[in-house]
Amino acid sequence: MPSVRKYRRETTEISCCLKYLLFSSNVVVWTLGLCVLAVGIWAWNEKDMFSNLAKLTFIALDPAFVLICTGTITFIIGFTGSVGALRENTCLLSLYALFLSLLLTFEISLGILTFVLKDKGWIKDQATEGLRAFIIHYREDPDQQNLIDWIQEDWLQCCGIDGPKDWDSNNYFNCSSSAIGSREACGVPFSCCRRRPTEIIKNKQCGYDVRKEGYNYEISKIIYEKGCVQAGEEWIERNLIIISTSVIILIFIQILGICFTQNLRADINAQNRNITDKYHPLRLATARRHRPLPFRTSTNLIFTHGYSLGK
Repeated sequence: MPSVRKYRRETTEISCCLKYLLFSSNVVVWTLGLCVLAVGIWAWNEKDMFSNLAKLTFIALDPAFVLICTGTITFIIGFTGSVGALRENTCLLSLYALFLSLLLTFEISLGILTFVLKDKGWIKDQATEGLRAFIIHYREDPDQQNLIDWIQEDWLQCCGIDGPKDWDSNNYFNCSSSAIGSREACGVPFSCCRRRPTEIIKNKQCGYDVRKEGYNYEISKIIYEKGCVQAGEEWIERNLIIISTSVIILIFIQILGICFTQNLRADINAQNRNITDKYHPLRLATARRHRPLPFRTSTNLIFTHGYSLGK
């Protein structure tokens, strides 16, 4: 009995679960980045920054500029990941993995740098310079004004860098500004004021004259006396576990994204190689040479060899 040779059919399939997991997650990232970018562009347009770039001061501390940069990076990463996964484009998937790797490297380097320099005062000095720039340009940029108000009133409940006296470096709140008729002279912004439990409408004049000599009320009951640098350090110490956990989860998600992308690229490349090998000219010729002959009936054999049924 002739032996029957069995051939194993080599097939590779791309994981649909992995493909659409990358696609759906990056669509969310893509959409989020587009929204952040749109908000940043809208904020710059409202300040008329595109037609007057000379107004830019401390561009790295401009909230609108930070939103534009963050939105652009997020948009590019989400676009390459979602389109690359949906179209099974290995080039876009390679760019996506590269962007995630660069972002991961930057975050790890920043974490190491923060850990090394935290006891040398460099980070505190940078925070101090940033807050000082916010205080000096408080009335010049509405975005920076809203940001410093949010930090002082809602986030840290603080006032100034080291205390309320730091607002003397602003032209409007400087005590010498009373000579030119500034009502805010020797005062602080309303965001330095303590909110009363029964207060429904914010009192925007609560910080007037609080730094003036002979002020009739107890300052500690009216405004915050703690500086924002000290308040920020205390906030980090209180929430150190939450911050560390969030950073670890973020890094883990990025590593997972890189691994998933590399697995998807490997599946796509393997399938492309199999298709190329299957339709390669040499392989097709070999397949034709080993193709079994078609079944022939006895009648066909007789007529083929020149015999008739009557003979």
